[in-house]
Amino acid sequence: MTFRKIFIYITACILVASCSTTRRLGKDDILYTGLKGVDISTPEGEKFPDDVRSSLTEAVAVKPNNSLLGSPSVRYPFPLGLWVYNNWPNPPKGFKHWIYNKLVAEPVLVGDVRPEVRVHMLDQILDNNGYFSGTSSFELVQKKNKKKASILYRIEAGKPYMLDSIILLPDSIHLYHVIDSVAKRSKYLQQGSRYSTDSLSALRVHIANVLRNRGYYFFRPEYIQYLADSTISKGNIALKLDIADNTPKMALDRFRTGEITTYIYRNKGGGTPDTTETHRGTIIRYLPSKLRDGLIPSCISFREGRIFSVRQMNNTQARLARLGIFNNININVSPDTLHIGERLLNVNIECTYDKPLEASVEANVSSKSNSYLGPGITLGLTNRNLFGGGELLTVSLTGAYEWQTGRGKGNSVFNSYEAGLNATLAFPRLLAPRFIPRSRREVSWTRLSLGADLLNRPHYFKLSQFNASISYDWQSSKYISNTFTPLKFTYNKLQHTTPEFDAIMEENPAIALSFQSQYVPQMSYSFVYDRAMNRDNTINVQFTLQEAGNIFWSIYELCGKKGEKTLFKTPFSQFVKGYAQIVYGRRLFGNHWLVSRLGSGAAYAYGNSSQVPYSEQFYCGGANSVRAFTVRSIGPGSYRAPADQINGYFDQTGTFTFIANMEYRFPILGPLHGALFLDAGNVWTLKNEASRPGGQLKANSFFKDLALGTGVGLRFDISMLIIRGDLGIGIHAPYDTGKRGYYNMESFKKSLAFHLAIGYPF
Repeated sequence: MTFRKIFIYITACILVASCSTTRRLGKDDILYTGLKGVDISTPEGEKFPDDVRSSLTEAVAVKPNNSLLGSPSVRYPFPLGLWVYNNWPNPPKGFKHWIYNKLVAEPVLVGDVRPEVRVHMLDQILDNNGYFSGTSSFELVQKKNKKKASILYRIEAGKPYMLDSIILLPDSIHLYHVIDSVAKRSKYLQQGSRYSTDSLSALRVHIANVLRNRGYYFFRPEYIQYLADSTISKGNIALKLDIADNTPKMALDRFRTGEITTYIYRNKGGGTPDTTETHRGTIIRYLPSKLRDGLIPSCISFREGRIFSVRQMNNTQARLARLGIFNNININVSPDTLHIGERLLNVNIECTYDKPLEASVEANVSSKSNSYLGPGITLGLTNRNLFGGGELLTVSLTGAYEWQTGRGKGNSVFNSYEAGLNATLAFPRLLAPRFIPRSRREVSWTRLSLGADLLNRPHYFKLSQFNASISYDWQSSKYISNTFTPLKFTYNKLQHTTPEFDAIMEENPAIALSFQSQYVPQMSYSFVYDRAMNRDNTINVQFTLQEAGNIFWSIYELCGKKGEKTLFKTPFSQFVKGYAQIVYGRRLFGNHWLVSRLGSGAAYAYGNSSQVPYSEQFYCGGANSVRAFTVRSIGPGSYRAPADQINGYFDQTGTFTFIANMEYRFPILGPLHGALFLDAGNVWTLKNEASRPGGQLKANSFFKDLALGTGVGLRFDISMLIIRGDLGIGIHAPYDTGKRGYYNMESFKKSLAFHLAIGYPF
C-alpha cells in the first residue's frame, strides 16, 4: 500500500469520525452511549453476593449503538450506522434508498433505555433477594457534548434479611413427610440463610419433582406456598411452608402404576394387530413387522402395581428413542376409571416404526498442505431393525480423487485416489459378560465392524488396509460413557512403491519402518466424562488407552520363540498409546462463551517393533488443531521438510503431541455466530532420529517448538448441523523461517490458512 493510499484512508476515517452522530436528534433527545457501571454500596464488612450483582447488571445491560460484541459498555469506533442516519440523504426509492436501509442504524436514546423504569427493576431484584432496605438511583454521565450520555446506576444495598425461624408441615401424612424431608435437606432452607425468592422457587420445583417421582403425579410447584413475616424479629424473616388452598385433591393422592399397554405401529400404517402379554405389560404390534420378543420389555421401566414415577416415564422414552428404529414415541398417562379406590395410573405407549432403510450421500472437497486438491464422496446405506432386535447395519462406500496443483515435474491430471468399503453391525445390548458395570437407564451397544481401504499415490505408493473389530459402548453413570474394544485387527499392505518414494524412505528409515507391511492387533479403552455443572460451566474429560501386539508377543514368548515374531509370515506391531484431553466451557454473559482445551498424548513402540505404525502417529495443524497451519504442515519439533521435497508431509508426524486452544464464541445474528481463537501445539518424536533434526522432545526447547496462531471464525448453526469456517493467522512457526524474533512468519499472506469444517473444533 503506497503512502498516498494510506494518507487517503486515514483522512477518510477522520472525516467519518468527525461527522456528527447527533445532528438529527430532537431538542430533548440524548444519545445513549452505554452502561457506565453499576455502583453497589454495602455496609462495612458486608460482602455483596455475586449472583445478585450479576442479576442487577443484566437488568440494566442495554446495548448502545455500535456495541462491541454485544457489550453494554464497550463500543467500537466509527459508528457507520449512526453516521448514515444523521448525514446520508434518504431518497424514497432507488439504489441510494436501498443502500441507506442496509447501512442505517436508528439511534438508541436515553429515553429508549428508560432508566427510571430500570431503577424500579433494580429495587424489585433487591427485594427478591432480601435487601428490603436497599435503594436505587441513576445518573447521566455526560462530557462536552450534552447530546450524549452514558448511565451510571447507584445502589445502596443495606443489610439483607435472614431466615430466622422456619415452620414446616406437620408430619402427619406421607405427603407432608416427603415435603419436610426434602426441605430439611435443602442447603438453602436453613436458619441464617439470606431471604431469596429465586431460591424459594427453585426449592418448590425440586419438591414437586421429588413428589412426582414418588407417586404424586399431579402435584405441581405452585401448590407449595410460603408465608413470610418480617415483623416478629427486626431484620429477619419468619418463614412458614404450607400447601396452597386451591390445591386439587388429585394432586394430594399417591398413585401406583396400573395397566401398561404398548402399541407398535407400522411405518405405513395399517396391519393386523397381534397381542402379547409380557412381564412389562401388554404389547400390541401391527403385523407384518419384525420384533424380537424381549426388545420392548427391556426398554420399559414401569412395573405394574409399583409406585408411579415420572423418572420411569423419561427413562422409557429415552431407551426406546436410543434404539433408533422409531420416528415417533408418545407416552400417555391416565387415571384408571375401573379401580378408582386403588388410585392407579394406566400407561399407554405408542411407537411408530421409522423407515427401515435410509440412504445418505456426503460430498466434500479437500485441499491439503501437500498441494493436493480434489473432491470426495461417501455413499451410505443403513438398515434399521435388521433382525427385529433394533440392530443397525450400516454400509458405506467412500471414494475420493485428488490432483496436484502447480507445475511440478511429472504432474498428471489424475494423480491420486482413495476408495473404501466399510460395514458396521450394531446390537442395542452388550454381547459380553455381565461383570461389565453399566447403567440400566441407557442403551448399551455392541458393534462389529469390517472394512477395506485402498490409497493410491501414483508417483509414490499404493497402500491397502483391511480391518475388523468388535467394541462395546455403555454408560456406567449419568455423565460417564465408556468404549472397550477387546480386538481390533488391522493389516497394512504396501503393495507398490516407486523409486522416488524408495529414495525418500532411504533418507528416513524411521518413517520407512512405519510404512512397512504389518499386522496391528489392538485392544483399547476410552473414557468420557461430560457434564454441564450448571448453566455457566461445562466440562468434558476424555482419555483413550490402547495397546497392540502384547498378547501375541506373550504367547510367542511362552512358546519359546525369540527374535522378531511374525503372524502369517508378516511381522505384527507392538506399541502402547495414550491420549487425554480436558475441555472447559465458561459462560461470560448471555450466549457468550469462553471454551478452552488442553490435550496431550504419547505412543511408544517396543518389543517386536522399533516404530509406531504411521497411521497411529500424531500430527498437528488443520481445522481441529492449530488452525493457522494446514494439516501435517508442522513438526515434529523444529524440523522442517526440505523445500524440494513436495511430499514432505510423510515426515510431519510424531509419537508425542501437545495441544492447547482457547476460543471466545459469541452470537452475531440469528443462527450466525462468531469466534475469536488462539491455538498452540506441535508433535515430537520420543526417540532421536538423525533424518529429522530438531524433532525429539526436549524440555529446554518445548515452548519454542510450540506453533502459535490466532484467528477469527464464523459458525452457521442450523439445529443439528454446524457449518464452520475459520481463518487462522500464524504468529510463531516452530521451524526456521529465515525471520528473527518470536513473530517469525515469512509474510502475512503466507501466514493465513482457511478451514471449512462441520461441527465445533472441540
